[in-house]
Amino acid sequence: MKSYSFIYRNGLSIVLLLLMLVCWGGQFLTGWHTLNTELTENGKPVINMTRYLSSGHFIQATFENWESEFLQMMLYVLLTVSLRQKGSSESKSLEGKEDVDRVPMAHKNAPWPVKKGGLVLTIYKNSLSIAFGILFLTSFILHFYGSLNEYNSEQVMKNKPSITWVAYLQNSRFWFESLQNWQSEFLAVASLVILSIWLRQKGSPESKPVDMPHQENA
Repeated sequence: MKSYSFIYRNGLSIVLLLLMLVCWGGQFLTGWHTLNTELTENGKPVINMTRYLSSGHFIQATFENWESEFLQMMLYVLLTVSLRQKGSSESKSLEGKEDVDRVPMAHKNAPWPVKKGGLVLTIYKNSLSIAFGILFLTSFILHFYGSLNEYNSEQVMKNKPSITWVAYLQNSRFWFESLQNWQSEFLAVASLVILSIWLRQKGSPESKPVDMPHQENA
């Protein structure tokens, strides 16, 4: 078997993570400047980078977006198990069973949960959606925590009383922050599912072969 370098074997994840870190760093710096501008305009002392890192402003902005991404991926993984879209590269075929549907069989190179069987195998068979579900719930909680802290900081700045987490859970602001991101994520996935019926990108596994008929699934 031909030997490939670590970067070649993992290039996709490396580039995506680097892009994420660059954008996250840009978010941090611009968010820090934005908050300090608001503090200055309200006659409050500015904060340093270390303090901004633990501020509600930064935490809310970060996990508000992560939350919607993990929700999108969890539901997409689950919905593609049973739902179909004729002609889409993102959908299973309308008829017949595919490799992902077959009963897992223990063999020499199978992952250890397959060899173990029982409850371990049951969890492993659903581990991708479970992992995304845990990441979504974690991000949702941290988004709520950061959003509540940011809201109460604004209340203090306006010389108004802060509120409890129970009261904030019923506040439209938190749900507005979540829903505006959720809808955009579902639109993005729907666009990929639908556009891949007619449009192509040569060489991408997210696209059907260029010469494949529109109404066939990849």
